Amino acid sequence: MKIALFGYGKMGREIEKTALERKHEIGITIDIDNQHECTVDNLKKCDIAMDFSTPASAFGNILKCFEAGIPVVCGTTGWLDKIGEIRDICKKTNQTFLYASNFSLGVNVFFALNKYLTGIMNNLHAYDVEMKEIHHIHKLDAPSGTAITLATDVISGLQRKQKWELNKATDNSVLKITAVRQNEVPGTHIITWDSVFDKIEITHEAKSRKGLALGAVMAAEFLKDKKGIYSMQDLIKL
Repeated sequence: MKIALFGYGKMGREIEKTALERKHEIGITIDIDNQHECTVDNLKKCDIAMDFSTPASAFGNILKCFEAGIPVVCGTTGWLDKIGEIRDICKKTNQTFLYASNFSLGVNVFFALNKYLTGIMNNLHAYDVEMKEIHHIHKLDAPSGTAITLATDVISGLQRKQKWELNKATDNSVLKITAVRQNEVPGTHIITWDSVFDKIEITHEAKSRKGLALGAVMAAEFLKDKKGIYSMQDLIKL
């Protein structure tokens, strides 16, 4: 595949390295310094786009790719207030789109584990739940997209929680998410279920960005010859 890569920070470079290792080609790289090269004609020369840019640019990048008629894999977080619009446009124009807050294969297993445990805990009212996420100091959004996905799944499956709040919980119906920015931590997510009797904790700790990059490139490979809206759950068949 020939890939159009949006975003050339640490994650973008890791994706480039992984893609080349898997015998793909980077057709064009779009970053802050060459936005003028993000044209429909240039994008049409590629087979697929991968967006790991910024919250401010992701929406426009995806629309441009749809205009060019190429599938999009997006891992940019912090712009999800517009993702419903993107999905609607994708359906109406018969395009292809896969968004994930985290492309790690292990994290997507963690998502499934979180849903399962939440379903059990819905009837065990002795337990309260909270979350903590730890990332490197360069991360622009808080809480992380992964934490929001985990929190959304908890709220959907746990009747006693109605919403999440960052670094606080104003009442018992609120799921507290603590966000920590520390050194060069790739990403750690901890979900704690606590009662007066005991505590249950599940954790996912990324060791590097390489696992994220591998999952993202696998997602791009998965989208070949497909139309519609997909997720990592489709890829790993959960």
